[in-house]
Amino acid sequence: MTWTFTHDLAAYRAAAGPAVAADPVSNTLLLTMEGALVRRGPHAYSDHDPVFGWWTGADGAVAGALVCTPPFPLVLGRVPDEAVAALGEALHREPLLGGIGGFNARRADGERLAQAWGRPVGDPEVLRLYRLGELVAPHPAPAGRARTAGEADLPLVREWFTAFAVELDDRVPGDAVVRDRVAQRGVVLWEDGGGRPVAVASFSAEVGGASRIGPVYTPPAERRRGYAAGVTHAAVGAARLAGAAEVLLFADTANPTSTGVYLRLGFRPVEDRAVVVPAA
Repeated sequence: MTWTFTHDLAAYRAAAGPAVAADPVSNTLLLTMEGALVRRGPHAYSDHDPVFGWWTGADGAVAGALVCTPPFPLVLGRVPDEAVAALGEALHREPLLGGIGGFNARRADGERLAQAWGRPVGDPEVLRLYRLGELVAPHPAPAGRARTAGEADLPLVREWFTAFAVELDDRVPGDAVVRDRVAQRGVVLWEDGGGRPVAVASFSAEVGGASRIGPVYTPPAERRRGYAAGVTHAAVGAARLAGAAEVLLFADTANPTSTGVYLRLGFRPVEDRAVVVPAA
């Protein structure tokens, strides 16, 4: 039983690709990161070379994987308990893991890795993964309609993606990320009755039969009018038309407003993930 680490995306896809794709729900982050790295190149997320890893069990089969784009947190998919323990040990001896900036893992796994890391960390951000069951239309329906964002909408989409990240104290997406999402027809705008954009929702390209909604953003002045529910419902429909059999999203457990919207649309909780980063 062992971890294998590499900078080689092709080797990672060959070795771990089938195992990761076999669980597209829990491994949704790994799948979307892999897709972005394939489309936009190895520096899609940072100037550092990404690190890939996979766990091989006692039977010789790959049973889990990770992707890290330093200096951002290492993203760990669903892996056996023994793989988490071995990864905790590898943090202190594997040179390719020297530049990680924390962990994004299933909650219990993230807590174990933080303890093994041995560095001071802040309180983890807990994100709940939701999976769509039966899609329910928002009631009452908000005024207006949805449309797919195009190239002419790039400045507005960029502005709202940035505002979303700032509001959550998260990483602001680069221009290439925004352009890629619009080019993939993965951004939906909600327009009010007068044709004015008032909310945005995005969805990732389908990988392994799954797509993930996010970000979803409504400017403060336009909130409490049902636009977030309307645009999310429209984005789910667009993701399904694009081939997604599974539609997922993450929501901050500390934000009951957005959680309530997603539950009413038919999303159901799957698991919690912890994002653990060094203490400020």
